[in-house]
Amino acid sequence: MKAVFLAVSLLLLLSFSVASAQPTKVTVGYSAIAAGHFPAWVAKEAGIFRKNGLDVQLVYFRGGTPAMMALLSRETPISQLGGPAIVSASLRGADAVLIAGGLVLTEWWLMTRPDIKTAEKLKGGSVAISVFGGLADFLTRIALQRLGLTPVKDVAMIQMSGVPEQRSALEAGKVQGAMLPRPDNFVALKKGFYNLMSVRLPYQSTGVATTRTFIRENPDIVRRYIRSQIEAVHRIKTDREMAISVLAKYLALQDKEILEKPYEGISSDEEIPPKQYPNPEGIKNILEPLAQTDPKAKAAKPEDFVDIRFIKELDESGFVDDLYKGKKR
Repeated sequence: MKAVFLAVSLLLLLSFSVASAQPTKVTVGYSAIAAGHFPAWVAKEAGIFRKNGLDVQLVYFRGGTPAMMALLSRETPISQLGGPAIVSASLRGADAVLIAGGLVLTEWWLMTRPDIKTAEKLKGGSVAISVFGGLADFLTRIALQRLGLTPVKDVAMIQMSGVPEQRSALEAGKVQGAMLPRPDNFVALKKGFYNLMSVRLPYQSTGVATTRTFIRENPDIVRRYIRSQIEAVHRIKTDREMAISVLAKYLALQDKEILEKPYEGISSDEEIPPKQYPNPEGIKNILEPLAQTDPKAKAAKPEDFVDIRFIKELDESGFVDDLYKGKKR
């Protein structure tokens, strides 16, 4: 009887060990086929999520609005989202919060047809964006204002479902311009389109978002995701060939000359910092135009939209510094 009891106990213990070793399934959204989502792609392809006990399914949403809706409905409890979507949703009372900075400096180009090389020639035309309130919308407004043009009044802003569709609309002549991130701007430039205005500024671009409710209920999953994010950023910076191969896969692009250009920028500490804190100045740059019409935005502070406890925990433990010790970049 004692032997049977021991055998059953051992079997239960082994079953528990196997079950506990199974990675936790998490569905993670991302809102554009753009290089800003690089860390999530690398974490998936390099097995970093699985190493940290997560079985992550990446789901692509065409634009920040559907990605945010999926986040708030818990369809994707963690998502890679543009800062404007997170800030705007939070100002409206949504339970969304930024937990890692991702891309904290952004550069997009307002690409136009070859014959449109001045603001005057663009006036009366149209520019493709993703959705109103998204990152392309915000940056297009900045570009047009710098050109002395009034958004919507002087230049129509046409919503498309995503960056590939924006570029396609430009190439097909359906619009006169499109606000494009890397590498789509380089692809358009190579095809003869014109860079009418570059917008490069500290800006909380694509980062990791979740809800405060999910953090409260699942802190260990969030902790493991942040650890994976930091390890993926390290892999991007230290394994050039692997990183470029991931870009090629997700961007469906084989032109190595073009792929190397976004890699050079996005692998820099200025754009994707090793410690992955969100950028307060970048959040201020999101709030500033919103504050012109929204009193809540005027009163808001960058820290209202972030929860840095997991980044801080890993930073203060020495985890991030240890990753880079003796590693050439």
